[in-house]
Amino acid sequence: MRAMVLHAPSQPLRLEHRPEPEPLAGEVRLRVEACAVCRTDLHIVDGELPLPQRPIVPGHEIVGSVESIGSEVHGLRIGQRVGVPWLGHTCGHCGYCRAGRENLCDEPVFTGHGRDGGFASHVVAEAAFCLSLDLALDAVHAAPLLCAGLIGWRSLRMAGDDAGSLGLYGFGAAAHLITQVARHQGRRVHAFTRPGDVAAQAFARELGAVWAGGSEERPPVALDAAIIFAPVGALVPAALRASAKGATIVCAGIHMSDIPSFPYEILWGERTIRSVANLTRQDGHEFMELAPKVPVKTQVEERPLEEANEALDKLRRGEVRGAIALRTRN
Repeated sequence: MRAMVLHAPSQPLRLEHRPEPEPLAGEVRLRVEACAVCRTDLHIVDGELPLPQRPIVPGHEIVGSVESIGSEVHGLRIGQRVGVPWLGHTCGHCGYCRAGRENLCDEPVFTGHGRDGGFASHVVAEAAFCLSLDLALDAVHAAPLLCAGLIGWRSLRMAGDDAGSLGLYGFGAAAHLITQVARHQGRRVHAFTRPGDVAAQAFARELGAVWAGGSEERPPVALDAAIIFAPVGALVPAALRASAKGATIVCAGIHMSDIPSFPYEILWGERTIRSVANLTRQDGHEFMELAPKVPVKTQVEERPLEEANEALDKLRRGEVRGAIALRTRN
C-alpha cells in the first residue's frame, strides 16, 4: 500500500510503501477511494494538536470500499462503500459514553490522529464507527461530508432551531455545505470571510447567502446565532457584537487561537458562547440521511494522493474554494 506519512510536526508528509494492514477483530480494511483534506489535518501537520503517536498517516474524511473483514464484524460486506470519520473509537464505559455523549469520551481514538487515517491507498477502521454511504455522489464529492459536513451539522444543531438569521464565520468546506442545509431549513445565511476576500464572498452568494462581507463588518440585521469555523479567537467578540440578545455563538473548530478579552456588555443579554467537540455516530446517521434530501452539493478540487503536501499548502494559504480531496489511483 501507499501512504503519506507524518514523522514530525511541521515537516512534509513522506510517501511510503507498506504492507497492506490486516484487520483485527471488529475491524475492516478499506481500499481508499478518496479522502478529503480538513483543517484539522493542517493543525496536526503544523503541530498545533499534540499527537499520541508518530509516525501517523493523517486523513479522516475517508470514502472507501470494504476489502477485508475481521472477526466479530456484523452488518458490513465485501465491496460495500463506507465512510470513516474523525471519531474512530470510544471506550463505551465512561460516564459520557454511558450517557449517550460519546463525542466527549474520556478515552477516544481519532482517525488520522491516534490511528492511521486515509491519506493512503488502504486503511483499517473499527467497523462500528464506519458509516454506510448510500449517496448519489462519487467518492471525491462524498468525502467532505465526513467531517466538514458532520461537524457543520452538529454546529448548526447547537445554534438552535429558532435561529433564523445565521452568521457563518470562515467560508470554507464546512460553511459551503452548511449554507445549503441552512437554506433548506428556511434560515437566512450571512457569510463572513477574510477582509477583502471578494471571491469567497461571491461564492457564498452563489450558494444562497443573503449577505456576504468581511469579518470586521456588521451584517444588515442582528444575528440570532453564529457559527465560527475559522480558527481565529478574535472572531468571538466580533460575532458577539454582530448578534442579537439571546444569540448563541458556536465555536466549531478543534483548535482556535486565544480569544481576546472583551467587555461584558457584548455578552450580556443572555448571549451564549459554546464549543462543539468531535461528533457522534448519530450525527453521522442523521446527516447522511439529510444530505440527499437537500440535496447537498459539494464543490471539490481533486488532487492525487502524492500531492497531499501541495493540498495542505493550498488550504494553509486559504486558496481552496469549497473543499479539496485526495483521490487514490492504483
